[in-house]
Amino acid sequence: MKLLVIGSGGREHALVWKLAQSPHVTQVWCAPGNAGIGMERVARTGAPVECVNIGAEDLPALLAFALERKPDMTVVGPDNPLAMGVVDLFQKHGLRIWGPTAQAAQFEASKVFSQQFMEKYGIPCPRGGVFTDPALASQFAAELGGKCAVKADGLALGKGVIVCRNMAEADAAIQRMLVHREFGQASARIVIQELLDGIEVSFHALCDGKTAKLFPTSQDHKRAFDGDQGPNTGGMGTYSPTPFLTDTELAAAERAILGPWLRGCAAERIHFCGLLYPGIMLTRTGPKVLEFNVRFGDPETQVYLTRLENDLVELFDACLTGTLDRIQLRWRREAAVCVIMASAGYPGKYEKGKPITGLNEVAQLENVKVFHAGTARAGDAIVTNGGRVLGVTALGKDLSAARETAYAAVERIRFDGAFYRRDIAAKALNYRAPSGVSA
Repeated sequence: MKLLVIGSGGREHALVWKLAQSPHVTQVWCAPGNAGIGMERVARTGAPVECVNIGAEDLPALLAFALERKPDMTVVGPDNPLAMGVVDLFQKHGLRIWGPTAQAAQFEASKVFSQQFMEKYGIPCPRGGVFTDPALASQFAAELGGKCAVKADGLALGKGVIVCRNMAEADAAIQRMLVHREFGQASARIVIQELLDGIEVSFHALCDGKTAKLFPTSQDHKRAFDGDQGPNTGGMGTYSPTPFLTDTELAAAERAILGPWLRGCAAERIHFCGLLYPGIMLTRTGPKVLEFNVRFGDPETQVYLTRLENDLVELFDACLTGTLDRIQLRWRREAAVCVIMASAGYPGKYEKGKPITGLNEVAQLENVKVFHAGTARAGDAIVTNGGRVLGVTALGKDLSAARETAYAAVERIRFDGAFYRRDIAAKALNYRAPSGVSA
């Protein structure tokens, strides 16, 4: 099989790395890819993965390339191409592509759509409201005591959510979005949700339109600095599994969330083929969905795919053929931890082109894989080319061992201005299950 992967980040590097291991695969292209992706090789043939200089949102150029090279399957990594309809476009031209259509991608592309869908089909979620009028929005926020999450309706690079603890912060967020249009058309409408107390975790589920297969849990770290301080980012690290749900509780959460979601999709005639990624808050009254995503999380993909034992090509093929119910997901018993190394200034302004050292040394370490997120080649050197630069990922017999290995690898990698959180997985390691409950 020949594969085309769309995207250029750490998620796409992990996807390429895992897909290239499949004995079914003979050739892989990635558009546009990055320096790390270009160093991967196809296991069956030894051929290098070829990075193609086409942007992930340049749909006409992606289509032209696919029509010329005829990949047997295209895999879409990022959210924007999905919302723009890349799957619909490829399907229209008879090309096989894994990922949800633009209609199905609304679960992530529109916070308004997903909030209204959850309320309509009884999916547990925070109390929320949809607004275009600042005064009405402020009135609703006041009903919540100012403790709320103000969310832009559309895609905003993972930064369109402002968490507010009082009315001054809520009104400022409402003004930023509805009046000053800080996120452009994405904030023409907003959703305001009550702020829930609890532990936030990530769910991932493969879907073929009628069956959903749930992954083990993971936990992302969105804030830039230790102790969940600083601005929201695309994600500064993650780990899997988490200790916060017993197997029984996870099964109950699956029934409460994925069950009504699948029934709602059937009722609305939404055929969802791809990956559903709900962000979940574990509250005293049970798990509640904060929002939906319609693609693999980044950096959750890095820890999931290092633990996944199945052939990823076969899983994606099952999604496309509607045979996912015949497959059992298999996971390594080891835990995985991913620490993001970022550029100084991220998620704000940052400089590019900083040489990275230590990668060759770390490549020799056992149970460590460095996924490139924002890198490029400059002659013989690999340099920074983004806010999130590397996802240093490690396996270990337990979370403590995986974390120790990941940070030992991080300390061997250097580039000017590099920073990273030092508390990835700390919540899990400090967690004590409620009395009488085994986690």
